[in-house]
Amino acid sequence: MNLPPDTEARLLAAAREARGRAHAPYSRFAVGAALLDEQGRVHAGANIENAAYPEGLCAEAVALAHLVMAGGRHVQAAAVIADSPEPVTPCGGCRQKLREFGAADAPVLSGDPGTLRARYTLGQLLPASFGPQHLADDAAP
Repeated sequence: MNLPPDTEARLLAAAREARGRAHAPYSRFAVGAALLDEQGRVHAGANIENAAYPEGLCAEAVALAHLVMAGGRHVQAAAVIADSPEPVTPCGGCRQKLREFGAADAPVLSGDPGTLRARYTLGQLLPASFGPQHLADDAAP
C-alpha cells in the first residue's frame, strides 16, 4: 500500500509532535509514533518510561490504545520517529500488537526529527506472523 505524500507527511508530523511529549527520563531515548486508521484519522503516542523497568509503554502501544479508544479497528499505516544513527522500527512486541490490527502490506515509516529515513511494510518487519486468522472462527473478535 502506497501512501499519498500528504498522508505520509501528516503521519510523520504527528509522530514528531508526539515524540516531544515522551517521558523518557531514564533512557533519554524519546520515541513518537502515529497510526492511520481506516477512517483516515491519525492517532499518536509517545514512549512512557517507568522507574520499575520494564513497566513502561512503547510509543506504538500508546498510539494503538488511542486508535482503539477512538473506535478505530484497522491500522492502515504507521510512523515511528526517534533520534538514532540507524532507522528505528517498532520493537518485536509492538510489531505483534500492530499485526493484530494491520495487514502485511501496511506501510511502516521510520524517521528522525528531521527526515524520513526508511520505509517498510509490516510484513517485512514481522514475516510469517501469527494473527487472528490462525484462531478458530468462534474465538476471533
